[in-house]
Amino acid sequence: MKIIVTGAKGQLGKDLVEELNKRGHTVIGADKEELDITDLRAVSCFLKSEKPDAVIHCAAWTAVDAAEKSENEKICRLVNKTGTENIAKLCRELSAKMIYISTDYVFSGKGDKPWDPDDERTPINVYGQTKYEGELAVEKLEKYFIVRTSWVFGAGGNNFVKTVLRLAKSNKRLSFVCDQFGSPTYTRDLSRLLADMVQTDKYGAYHASNEGICSWYEFTLEILKQAGIKNVEVSPISASEFGAAAKRPENSRLNKDKLTENGFERLPDWRNALSRYLDETGEKRDGKN
Repeated sequence: MKIIVTGAKGQLGKDLVEELNKRGHTVIGADKEELDITDLRAVSCFLKSEKPDAVIHCAAWTAVDAAEKSENEKICRLVNKTGTENIAKLCRELSAKMIYISTDYVFSGKGDKPWDPDDERTPINVYGQTKYEGELAVEKLEKYFIVRTSWVFGAGGNNFVKTVLRLAKSNKRLSFVCDQFGSPTYTRDLSRLLADMVQTDKYGAYHASNEGICSWYEFTLEILKQAGIKNVEVSPISASEFGAAAKRPENSRLNKDKLTENGFERLPDWRNALSRYLDETGEKRDGKN
């Protein structure tokens, strides 16, 4: 297959391009230097020139807290809504498959029941709202996949694991939120699933994250444990105490049964994924630091 990957220099995009190349596909990685997804004319010229069989749309504005600032909301919507509309429009014209990478943030985060792919979407922050608006554009296609994921980490970009390890180098005491629950997602594992999915016609909305549930506080403890960092004290705090600019869902549990029902292999446990990530990045230590 000939596949375009947008956001190809992001942490998911990098791993996805590598995975697709390993499988023998013709892969065109497009980041903002190669393609301005907010410019319909540029998108039209690029896709009509390449004539892909599929587009996996990873490009997004993901600065969740920054998006809450009035001066950033417009650009966040331009990228996440308008950019996605542009990609979807050309996929329709070219009869190409489209995979849109979305987020648990399209849900309200209420309760503790895992969210089903067809549950009502009521975002509580600007980022989630704009990703929801992108989903609406993709749903107009016949050949589409919407893949909602959560708490993404990979070697190729900034993420929560890197933040924890960086803070642990200069702080003996850390505090992280203990009343928001979800599943971390390793980009290498997600890339394998997307590469499997794009070769099928089992269209629709899916949820994909590594197996298992934790809070940000529990995630932090496991990061430090697996990295061999023993001299940092971590305290649990509430989201209200943490005081982030953007509201975040308390419940980001995702029901992934649809993957199994359609013959897709689910992602391994998040602790296993974290161990492989730390090996990949060389962050495992001897515990003497």
